[in-house]
Amino acid sequence: MSTFPHTHDDSRFIRRTLIVIALVALALLVWQLREVLLMVFGAVVVATLFQSLAGVYQKLRIPAGVSLALAVLTVLVVVALCFALFGAQLTSQYEQIREALPRAWAALQQRLEGFGLSGQLDQLKGGSGGGGSFAATAGQFVMSLGSGIADALLIVVGGIFIAASPRFYRSGLVKLVPESRRAVTSAAIADSGIALKLWLKAQLLTMAAVGIASGVGLWLVGMDNALAFGLLAALLEFIPFIGPILAAVPAILIAAALDPQLALWVAGVYFVVQQLEGNLFSPLLQQWAVDLPGAVLLFSLLAMGTLFGPLGVIFAAPVTVVIYVLVKKLYVREALDTATPIPGEEQKQED
Repeated sequence: MSTFPHTHDDSRFIRRTLIVIALVALALLVWQLREVLLMVFGAVVVATLFQSLAGVYQKLRIPAGVSLALAVLTVLVVVALCFALFGAQLTSQYEQIREALPRAWAALQQRLEGFGLSGQLDQLKGGSGGGGSFAATAGQFVMSLGSGIADALLIVVGGIFIAASPRFYRSGLVKLVPESRRAVTSAAIADSGIALKLWLKAQLLTMAAVGIASGVGLWLVGMDNALAFGLLAALLEFIPFIGPILAAVPAILIAAALDPQLALWVAGVYFVVQQLEGNLFSPLLQQWAVDLPGAVLLFSLLAMGTLFGPLGVIFAAPVTVVIYVLVKKLYVREALDTATPIPGEEQKQED
């Protein structure tokens, strides 16, 4: 009796086993490199910013390569001017904030203990013995957003490379899918890029509006270091939900240590600014950008924070924008054959 069928079955079993092992190994490799992959996505976000600015120069009939160089130069000049005009003042103010946070927490501790609230204070500190542990932790978390200069520089340089040859990287990504699906995959990537560009423009405008409103409001109520707190509010506005809270905590804490009435005014400023952001700035800008469902963005923030840590929280919103468009394009419209609007599709037709 021939043993060939058994040999054929064994080889097929071995081949499938090797495929499963390879897929598991690939998944483990991706998991180990998850932070690197997230930095690659950060470079894509930076590239989108440069491409958007380069598009302005291209409308003046300037060649694409020169337009990109001018876009990068424009960003560098703006950053250099900001440091030249406000760098020394911001550095001084942030140093004052860093030194004031532990003292503010100690002063707040004395005030609350005077009202018999020491138990609640211990719970807020997490039961730790250090009186300034909460302030130190909050301060370190906020200030850590400005650290990682090497990683940030790597993301910016990577963004310049991607912006210089976007079609090269897109075509390489498309070649990873079967040939029959490459056209729709390329269209989906293009749609997600347009949506990301629109979202980024709206987000930068919102950040500027929140930063200016916060800084002016804090200055009007007599809060010291209003410029630094305004810039902090603008930067943390990039992080949905959590960012505004992180921006408000150190200002309210320091104000509470100085004067409880000032703390109420400071809290009122942040409350009013967030009301303006939620009911005026964002709705106006989202009319032509990407209007993400709030629940989707919230749980995406939690998921990205769990998987990737602080870096995931920072990039949770743009990642959600891209996934949101890809799901609507590739799954809802293509797989389920269900009509659904794609963010950015109208602008692509206009272009």
